[in-house]
Amino acid sequence: MSEVLPWLVVAPVVPLASLPILAFRFDRVGWPVAAITATVHTALATWTAWTVAVDGPTRFVVGGLPARLGIELAADALSASFLLLVSLVGLWVLAYTRRGGPRSNLSYALYLALLAGLSGLCITRDVFNLYVFLEISGLAGYALVALGDGRDAAPAALRYLLVGTVGASLYLLGIGYLYVATGTLNMSAMAAELVAVGHDGRLVVAAFAFVTVGLGVKMALFPVHTWKPDAYRAAPAGIAALLAALVSTVAGYAFLRLLLSVFTATLFGVNPLLGASLRAAAVLSVGAGAVLAVRQRDVRRMLAYSSVSQFGVAVAGFALATPLGLAGGVVHLLGHAVMKSGAFAAVGVVEAATGARTVDEFAGLATDVPVTSGALAALSFGLVGIPPLVGFFGKWYIVLSAVRSGAWIVAAAVLASTLLSLSYFGRLVQRLYLESGSRPADTRYGAVSAGMVATAVVAALVALGLGLASAELVELLRPSLSGVGP
Repeated sequence: MSEVLPWLVVAPVVPLASLPILAFRFDRVGWPVAAITATVHTALATWTAWTVAVDGPTRFVVGGLPARLGIELAADALSASFLLLVSLVGLWVLAYTRRGGPRSNLSYALYLALLAGLSGLCITRDVFNLYVFLEISGLAGYALVALGDGRDAAPAALRYLLVGTVGASLYLLGIGYLYVATGTLNMSAMAAELVAVGHDGRLVVAAFAFVTVGLGVKMALFPVHTWKPDAYRAAPAGIAALLAALVSTVAGYAFLRLLLSVFTATLFGVNPLLGASLRAAAVLSVGAGAVLAVRQRDVRRMLAYSSVSQFGVAVAGFALATPLGLAGGVVHLLGHAVMKSGAFAAVGVVEAATGARTVDEFAGLATDVPVTSGALAALSFGLVGIPPLVGFFGKWYIVLSAVRSGAWIVAAAVLASTLLSLSYFGRLVQRLYLESGSRPADTRYGAVSAGMVATAVVAALVALGLGLASAELVELLRPSLSGVGP
């Protein structure tokens, strides 16, 4: 079974390398190649997740070298969950881009590069290779944003590139400090060395600080979030749905993986100030993101600022460093990825069908796009945190953990952000269903496909399913969150 792990990265790379050659002969070869690759990748990810659930964690060291020296790949319930997320979201977003675009061979080559990079991030157990996969997925993301049709696409992609490069560089500096302190790049070996070295040394504290800020940039936590609203606004709708679901989410997973498998819970026990600082940063992002989202009139920018707040909620769960808080953070990350992908897809359908882009322009459009509006309303309520959608359960576990830990500020921040999110998402749903308005001048009826609509509908159904199965998901994740992973 462990031999499957390398293929999760290799499977997208082989078609990626062949696309430029095939493009000389076929104009529209990109989508079929991407669709076949995504289907194969989903099958591999599903097999990996099933095997981990039945037989437990698995690992593979490239070249048969000792794990301390070689490149180790591993999968447990935590990594398999995010790997499956990457595959499934990548697959259903293709249903959107088949008609909604971008449909160039270049866009699908970049899509495959993103799929490979994100898959590697999920299964690597080497901190330097995590950086390599972070850069692969980052470069693909920057280029995908630049494919937008508007004149603001190139500046947004450039800003994304510059800020993302700073984040990656800070992460690299952090793992450099860790290497100096431990003499290894393997996560498990690094954790063992930190026990001997001690978690209170300056190198370790500095490493944690740089890694946290670096990955915080990738997650777009406040105040290092500035790239996200412009990037999600300028990117093609299908690309925005893909990036919103996966890029920051997998960066959040990478942060949690390092927290569990390298620094371990000992770090916060020895350095309580670090835990308090992380909780404060999370609370700041929760509040600032929600306030900024309330102020937005452009729907995509509103969704982007909402993500700033939502990732703050997940990091708050991680900062609590309790099994329930960690589980709540993971459930929230997974649920947010599904719901935000569907929300961007739904907004893309409305844009394509009517030309509406602002909250006010969405007034009365539920009669024109009823199925998409229903999916968008359901996803909006899920992002607020209304049961039985998954958005409720992640927040519930985090608030419950915060109350039990005496972290009242964290609990209050999550509850306050929920009320604020009800304000701006409620305003959007109100416009859709309860108000009437004039249609934008650039109306383009009929420019949507069943696949585009299905992307939003499937996301809403998956969000409901994850909510109903949240207790089982937490039990499945519990062994991976209880200590140092494989």
